[in-house]
Amino acid sequence: MSTDPASATTLQDHGHKDGVPKLALGALGVVFGDIGTSPLYAFKETFVGHHPIAVDQLHIFGVVSLIFWSLVLVVTVKYVSIIMRADNRGEGGSLALLALISRLSSNTRRSGYLALLGVLATALFFGDAMITPAMTVMSAVEGLTVVQAGMGPLVVPIAIGILVALFLIQARGTARVGAVFGPIMVLYFVTLGVLGVVNLIERPDMLFSLNPWWAALFIAEDPALAFFALGSIVLAVTGAEALYADMGHFGRKPITFSWLWIVLPALMLNYLGQGALLLEEPIAAENPFFLMAPEWARLPLVLLATAAAIIASQAVITGTFSVTRQAIQLGFLPRLRITHTSASAEGQVFIPIVNWTLALLVVLLVLGFKSSSNLAAAYGIAVTGTMFIDTLLLGVLLLSVWKWNRWVAVPLLAVFLLVDGMYFASNLTKVPDGGWFPLVIGLLGFTMLTTWSRGRELMQERLRESAMPIEVFIKSASSAAARVSGTAVFMTSSPTGVPPALLHNLKHNKVLHERIMILTVVIDEIPYVSEEDRIGTVMLGSDFYRIIIRYGFMQEIDIPAVLKRIENCGPKVKMMETSFFLSRQTLLASDKPGMALWREHLFSWMMRNAESAMDFFKLPTNRVVELGSQVEI
Repeated sequence: MSTDPASATTLQDHGHKDGVPKLALGALGVVFGDIGTSPLYAFKETFVGHHPIAVDQLHIFGVVSLIFWSLVLVVTVKYVSIIMRADNRGEGGSLALLALISRLSSNTRRSGYLALLGVLATALFFGDAMITPAMTVMSAVEGLTVVQAGMGPLVVPIAIGILVALFLIQARGTARVGAVFGPIMVLYFVTLGVLGVVNLIERPDMLFSLNPWWAALFIAEDPALAFFALGSIVLAVTGAEALYADMGHFGRKPITFSWLWIVLPALMLNYLGQGALLLEEPIAAENPFFLMAPEWARLPLVLLATAAAIIASQAVITGTFSVTRQAIQLGFLPRLRITHTSASAEGQVFIPIVNWTLALLVVLLVLGFKSSSNLAAAYGIAVTGTMFIDTLLLGVLLLSVWKWNRWVAVPLLAVFLLVDGMYFASNLTKVPDGGWFPLVIGLLGFTMLTTWSRGRELMQERLRESAMPIEVFIKSASSAAARVSGTAVFMTSSPTGVPPALLHNLKHNKVLHERIMILTVVIDEIPYVSEEDRIGTVMLGSDFYRIIIRYGFMQEIDIPAVLKRIENCGPKVKMMETSFFLSRQTLLASDKPGMALWREHLFSWMMRNAESAMDFFKLPTNRVVELGSQVEI
């Protein structure tokens, strides 16, 4: 199997056949929905949130300056210019970055700590995925109170209705809906820019706020207040991690093009416009985004903002499905039922249990927090935590893998760590007001991800300890047992030894099939494995064969389809003459060293509720035999 470094790829390498402009349009609808909806709430929360600040020239200029330089440093420099070059065969995201570093780095001791960081970032992402839909939709619907003050009581029911409808349509797939996302977001970003310019004409002096001197003055005036304000200012960069996570869908060049030429200019024009409005009308700080528009345009603006919020939520939900599948393939989660919603796009999947869990928690968030201002207290911790972890992983990549000059890499990383660290620390002050929620979700996710990974390791160790060498088994069994016609495929997670199902079958049925295939599926730390590298076979003698089938962590597994292609293991495999034997282990918690007893019970529960291997590997239901055994961990 090829494992050559692929730190820089082209659009063709990703499999993108469309040109940059068309892909850039698609990226607007998927990648930039979250960060694009930040103007709905970021500026407002900074001035009237949990740590309100005075609406005067110093603070307005200082906030806009901090937003601008955050977008430049965090998004443009860190993510667009550097991290997006760290693609794992075209794929991005914390797990893909972790897999890339593990594949290219030889330091095995350090890899354990890096794995924990990658898993923690993934767990925090799940917390963020619950808050983002609630926050964006609530912020957009609250615009109705600007149109008509008496509509306040309707905000929560309307937001819940929109969110429930959004989760209900997930099973149908998003390919058709996604086709209109790009044009809607183009209209949205053009509207952001136009609103900003119209208000900026009244106060062109707002352009001076782009000078970093104003950010320094704001911080120097009241360091404590500026520190607390960072917790709201960071809302302007939430969604930056999506640029990297969604890179596999569109490629680096289209995302970079969209960011530099459309999204960043539109966002900054809008923030400058909101600042100009507050200079003229400080009272507009209650909801500057919608008050920027003339009265006749506010209802259409609410509808457009709601559409953008729905698109941002859709992108996060789709991303959650994708990250969950990566976690399953890489061995951090048990098998779950995955439905493919597109015949042509492999990445479009639907995971029912994830969808309905998200739906329930998002609705409970809306009911519990009741307003976007309250939700803002919970928003940001997960995002800033993920960004901080990405910077730590980036440091390992730059210094140990890419071997950058330390005089360049260390100062750059120090700036990133300082910015990310300050934002994360500021958000920690919001823990009592709601920030505890994503931390609790992150802790639960981290516990489940690490428990499943460690439990699988322990189970495989116990199975290897009791496994008989395959050579000994073949010599003793092939001559003593009767052979019957057909092919038997024994699936096992271990590439050595005799599968428990094979031992149990011989013990109970006293026969062996005329051809025995011992099959192991290996998920590699790359997104895609080529067809040439898919199958590895070893002839063991007496018509026994060991087969290794390799997949990337973004690929769909279909065992019967691969078996039909095998040519060097006797006659072609025919499904009607093939039986699949699976082992179903019953786990017994024990005092053996490994995990705490409660984690052993949790692992056992996760294993009982995992989807059957028959469905996960797409085995024909009428050709499967399951044989049980007990394993102590």
